This record gives sequence, C-alpha cells and structure tokens, in this order.
Amino acid sequence: MADPKLVQEIVEALDIPGGSTEKRPVHTVGVGVTGHFMPSPVAKDFCIAEHFQPPANPEGVPVDVRFSNGMGVVDEHDGWSDVRGMAVRFHLKDGKSTDLVAMTLPVFFAPTPEKFLKFARAARPERCQRETPWQKIKDYLRLELPMPDPYPGQTERPNEKAIAFANEHVWAQPAVIDASSIGAPVSYVRAAYHAVHTFVATGKEEETRWVRFTWAPIAGVLNTNPLEPPKDNYLKQDMIDRLADDRTERFSLVMHIGEEGDDFNDSTRQWPPHRKRVMMGTLTLKHVPEDQEAHSEKLSFNPWHLTPGIEPSGDPILEIRRDVYEYSSNRRGGIPCPFSGAKG
Repeated sequence: MADPKLVQEIVEALDIPGGSTEKRPVHTVGVGVTGHFMPSPVAKDFCIAEHFQPPANPEGVPVDVRFSNGMGVVDEHDGWSDVRGMAVRFHLKDGKSTDLVAMTLPVFFAPTPEKFLKFARAARPERCQRETPWQKIKDYLRLELPMPDPYPGQTERPNEKAIAFANEHVWAQPAVIDASSIGAPVSYVRAAYHAVHTFVATGKEEETRWVRFTWAPIAGVLNTNPLEPPKDNYLKQDMIDRLADDRTERFSLVMHIGEEGDDFNDSTRQWPPHRKRVMMGTLTLKHVPEDQEAHSEKLSFNPWHLTPGIEPSGDPILEIRRDVYEYSSNRRGGIPCPFSGAKG
C-alpha cells in the first residue's frame, strides 16, 4: 500500500477551481457506453486472461466504457485542446471483472509518485498569457514550445506553469509537449488511447511478456480544425447520434510487446515504434445508457483492477494509482472497485 499522506496530497493537488470533490479530480466530464469485446483468434496464445479466451457469448465479453475529457472542471469544453480518457471494464464470469484505463497521451507526466506530486503542484492553472508573434519566434529559436493562444472566454489554464516546469525537468517534457498541442477530437471514437503502463502478460505456454496496450479506432484518428472557433459541448451528443438506430463503433485492442533494453517501469518513456504488435480483439460500442449517473459517473475504474494472466509491472506510478483512484472514489461516493484477481 502507498503512503496514505502522499495519496491524499496527490488527489488534492489535482483539485482546481471549477472542479468538484463530488466528481473525479481529473477526467471530470464524460459519457458512459455499453458494448462487447471479441478477442482475436490469436489472443489466447499471447495471454491466458479470461477476456482473451473464446467467449461463451457469441457477441463477446460485455463491457462498460467511459470516455472523458482530461480537464478537472465540471464545465464542458469539448472543443478545447485536451487529453481524453477511455476506461473499459470487461465483465467476466462469476460476477468478476477487470479494467483497462487509457488516455490519448502515449506517456505519463512523471516517473515516480513524488515527482508527479511536484509536477501537479507546479502545473496548477494560472491566468492565461497571449504571446506576441515575436515571443513565439523566440520560443522556436530556443527549441521550446510556443504558448498556444487562449480560447475565447478562457482566463486560466495550466499550460504556462506546465511548460515552464517541463523546461526544468526533462522527464516531464514528452507528456507536457504532447498535452499542450494534442488538439480536440471530432469524436471520442476518432482518437487513439494508450494504457501508458507496462503489464506482464502470461501466454498459453506459461511464458511471460512485458506488454503495453493501445485502443486504435477503426474509423481512424481525426481532430477538429484548430483554426475554427471551438465548440463547448458536442462529444456526448455525437456518441448518442453515432450509436442510434442500432449502429455501432469499433476499436481494435493492440498489444505491444517489449524487448530487452525497453524501460518497463518508467511510463514517461515510450518504446521504439517497431516493437512487435498483436491484435488482441475488437471492441464494439452499442448503446449510451440514459441514466449516466448510475451507469458511468458512480462507477469506479482502476488500472490495478486486473485478472489472472495480466500482472502489474514495477512501475511506481501504476502502483500508487491504485490507491489514488480508490481515495478519489471514496471521496466522491463512487461505487467501490471490485478488486477480483488483483494483486495487493
């Protein structure tokens, strides 16, 4: 178990003006969807986890999915550049389940809990600054990221402090640079989501592999036009419209296999792009429940909620996220996470 004081400090450092302790401190606004996951024919060879075995249900394994905006505010700013989240719960036999929590960044902001706390405190929102064209040119000459222009009505944001912090701490640079320029998807189903952390997958011959997971949208990745005025509220309705009249949307689950020399315990570092990839299955989204509060907002996902066949790596950020998510869930009155098969 992580230090309870450190867990509380991390959650409270993520609380910002415009947020609410009755909701998640980050990825505050979202939409819940139901569907099914069908493992690929080869998935069972690479991992013995239940959801990768041939399912009894011809449609596949039932899932609950929550898509979200990364900002920790209750107002919906769907068109603003922001990290998006995709949390999936696979419903297994005998009432058990397992989660896969992902976001649109391929890396995390810090390699250890202590460093993440330092980052979270330093990157709190402050008053926006609009850089002049000359200031942007100077940023480029210094090989630094120019500050994006504020959106209409935007008075505070974390960009200024986050970029300044990343300029002083090289480990924060990949995530901060990507987050500062990531844009806004035209739909939650037009973005790719990365589980970020390394896990240990056991294959059918009891061999183990270091792996990372990515959800790849079948429809392809597409952002809004950054030159057009952003819309505040469209992602939830877009999902409702896409799944109306028995239509569906799909994602492929890709498993990346690590090799010797890759960093398995540091989620700020990407693996080389030529690593072996295995298509583990297809997720089909089918329905947006009407009661979002009961179905999605009270549900508590957790990246440590695993099932036999998938184990956590030694990533210290992955380890503390278990307790951070539980603390946040308890604080907002969420449904406790059922740690069936999880390793404490």
